[in-house]
Amino acid sequence: MHFISEQLLDDGVLAREFTLGETPGTLWTPDSAAPVPLILMAHNGGLHRREPRLVARARYTAAQGYAVAAIDHPGHGDRPRSAADEQARADLRRAMRAGEPVDEIFESFVGPLVEKAVPEWRTSLDALLALPGIGGPVGYAGMTAIGIRLAVAEPRIAAAGFFAGGYVPRAQREEARQVTIPLLFLLQWDDEGNPRQRALDLFDAFGSKEKTLHANPGGHVGTPWFEVEDGDRFFGRHLK
Repeated sequence: MHFISEQLLDDGVLAREFTLGETPGTLWTPDSAAPVPLILMAHNGGLHRREPRLVARARYTAAQGYAVAAIDHPGHGDRPRSAADEQARADLRRAMRAGEPVDEIFESFVGPLVEKAVPEWRTSLDALLALPGIGGPVGYAGMTAIGIRLAVAEPRIAAAGFFAGGYVPRAQREEARQVTIPLLFLLQWDDEGNPRQRALDLFDAFGSKEKTLHANPGGHVGTPWFEVEDGDRFFGRHLK
């Protein structure tokens, strides 16, 4: 892991940009003398780690006493897009304008993204836990499709908060039964791009004995800020 810049923010959080092989990322850490828990914060498909809502959540969470890390997934943020990525995005825009079904397009895009991104998250986790000042346990917050696979594959993940707004491929819907860690699942009740019943079925499928569903009225980007505060209390119960 190579740090390329750092900035001390006005809330006392230190933000550092890093690269790990071809993977760029950001690490936010609090001013703490003791090792702090780590939360991996993943953006949804199509976004990047500098997306303002993610940065706001990361800074708030770090100020509460966590190390928070985000990376750009393949084909996102600072990383180049492949021809297949560009074609999938073009197909998706065309289908949405025409009012056509988009599930198969999402399958062709999100499924491969999960396969590529999860190994990078695990490599990043190895490097992050080797840094001074970062201990365990480890939490995950963000994109559900990647989070499901990571929770199944990575025993170091102790708790997770999933956002129900992104498409979850069929393979991850099946894998959801293998997820047994404590979960907080956030659902926007009127999400225009995510069928409500599919999200409810996914919540039901999770194998976790402790799982909580928070549903709020509003569209895809309308998750209220108090859910970030509730998320801090959720992670506090399981990581501190």
